[in-house]
Amino acid sequence: MKSEFKKDDCVTLHIEDIGTGGEGIGKADGFTFFVKDAIVGDVIEAKIMKLKKNYGYARLMKVLTPSKDRVEPKCPVARQCGGCQIQEMRYEAQLAFKQKMVQNNLERIGGLSDFEMYPVIGMETPYAYRNKAQFPVGEDKDGNIVIGFYAGRTHHIVEQTDCCIGAPENGEVLRKVKAYMQKNQIRPYNEEHHSGIVRHILIRTGYHTKEIMVCLIINGTSIPNAEALCRQLAKISGMTSITLNVNKKQTNVILGDKILPLWGKETITDYIGDVKYQISPLSFYQVNPVQTVKLYQTALEYAQLDGNETVWDLYCGIGTISLFLAQKAKFVRGVEIVPAAIEDAKRNAQINHIENVEFFVGKAEEVLPREYEKNGVYADVIVVDPPRKGCDEMLLKTILKMQPKRVVYVSCDSATLARDLRFLCDNGYELKKVCGVDQFPQTVHVETVVGLHRKNM
Repeated sequence: MKSEFKKDDCVTLHIEDIGTGGEGIGKADGFTFFVKDAIVGDVIEAKIMKLKKNYGYARLMKVLTPSKDRVEPKCPVARQCGGCQIQEMRYEAQLAFKQKMVQNNLERIGGLSDFEMYPVIGMETPYAYRNKAQFPVGEDKDGNIVIGFYAGRTHHIVEQTDCCIGAPENGEVLRKVKAYMQKNQIRPYNEEHHSGIVRHILIRTGYHTKEIMVCLIINGTSIPNAEALCRQLAKISGMTSITLNVNKKQTNVILGDKILPLWGKETITDYIGDVKYQISPLSFYQVNPVQTVKLYQTALEYAQLDGNETVWDLYCGIGTISLFLAQKAKFVRGVEIVPAAIEDAKRNAQINHIENVEFFVGKAEEVLPREYEKNGVYADVIVVDPPRKGCDEMLLKTILKMQPKRVVYVSCDSATLARDLRFLCDNGYELKKVCGVDQFPQTVHVETVVGLHRKNM
């Protein structure tokens, strides 16, 4: 359909659906528009920003009739900030949206049916849940220091030090760092000129231990008058670790490889269930501890361990799922490509006196075939928790060769999950159970846990 609309035209839309990025979807004269910050049931006035052949993008100008699911966002900069895409949606409606998204992806992309879909597991209080935040530091047009979050699809910083999904302590930390920078005339990093010092401020908090870690990512190897910063930050209750991270590269990657201690320990500790973990600035660790317990309990339930199983945990990170599973399995082997993460995993096993585990550094798609074909290592259960792109095809083929009784797939992207499930289900596996876990309230993201059984067992 050829659009008769032009850029900057205003249209009235009744929002009838929602896209995977959280955009409201409505039609004017049969032509489809995507509108950020609009939700199903809204009648809105929107300004056309961009036109494609068969669809367009528009900006919400006015809500003419609000949806029954529309609420006032808790955050004053929710629209500008790129962190939360659906904060204006009632939480029950957020869960329903995520449920529908997972089910649609499995059915449409994967062509899957006849599986048991459980309701998405939500949070009682879907705010202040993040135990990690990375705040970019920059300057406004007048040269004032700005700390906050990037606006959606830009590197423009929206000032916000009291994020409503972050730890309450973050604001105090950021205000002290800002005051220190101002007093010592320390400039933020400038991406365009590769000048200035402070790039980001990373804050981690222990949900159970209340320990706090602050790491300044810097374009250099030191900061002036570091002792003064440490004195101020050390006054905050729970402060445990203050470090620098060196990143002198011209890159969008936030963290460099080198950590320089300034004050206290280089790690903080926290628990998932009864398992204790040491976490460094570079560690991968789930950002929502309340929901992570539910996520891992669901994975453990789907693994159906009775204490006699050998389990492989692929993409194991610092061993979070591995050590959780080891409490119920005979033996667990974990694989992760990042050497520092495997060192963390081994240390976490020692801390918890868990001996029925072994960890390998390398690509899961290389380590698993090698151990299976050369050393005859078997698996009763395989657990995978891959990055957003899903599993490598070679890895899936090796899983099929090993023929484990059960596969538990933990996914942060239900579209790539659907693709991989189709491959496994076409080759001898049956999809039994699917359950979403809302790790990221107020955003469009959801974790999904899936249980597969080998057919003809």
